[in-house]
Amino acid sequence: MSQITTLTFFKFTGVGSKIWAFFMMQFAHAKLTKVKGLEFYKLLGTGRDGFDPKPDFSTYALLQVWDEENHATVFFKRAALFNRYTSKSSQHYTLYLKNILARGTWGGGNPFKKSSSLEGVAQIAVITRATIKTKFLYRFWKYVPKSQQHLKGNDGLLFTKGVGEVPIKNMATFSIWKNLESLNRFAYQTSGHAGAIGKTRELQWYSEELFARFQPYKSLGKWNGIDFLDTASP
Repeated sequence: MSQITTLTFFKFTGVGSKIWAFFMMQFAHAKLTKVKGLEFYKLLGTGRDGFDPKPDFSTYALLQVWDEENHATVFFKRAALFNRYTSKSSQHYTLYLKNILARGTWGGGNPFKKSSSLEGVAQIAVITRATIKTKFLYRFWKYVPKSQQHLKGNDGLLFTKGVGEVPIKNMATFSIWKNLESLNRFAYQTSGHAGAIGKTRELQWYSEELFARFQPYKSLGKWNGIDFLDTASP
């Protein structure tokens, strides 16, 4: 069997459920460290729409890397922790991902292994993650609006959300694209993002960074009524 990655987003409404989700960023570790087949995981907060560094206290994410899909399936069907999350949340959406490539490190290592069973799926999912050097925090976040300006109204972008372990300093993005061409067009042909790549090389403003591409091949649930892997979705 081949390693897979899953990413689950949870939406919480109401003060009580939001407070519960916030505290679970600390308390869920005790359960997750004991999950069978789980090789790597991260509990993630999210930013407001538009890659805003201000936290979105209504949305949280759980990134998990599994030694095989069967263990992920058991977790989502039977784990008391996951059932607790779903019962507290107003909606949740899980994507199953197979790694295409991953460069860099996350917490000192690269958790993603290239899949040996890639399928003929058009959509591409991307995770970028970085730790920003403290001395560059202001310059980095000042440049962000320019680097992201071509995302708004981008026909090739299906979904994006800023996520991270520590606000402001440890940031990451997750995005789903219609196809590889759409992703490459944004990454290398739009002035803002291409400029951000140049700034990164020039200033070396990350102390650690990782870039990974995935093939999304299965989903559970919907997000705001949409399954981004279903081409028939509105």
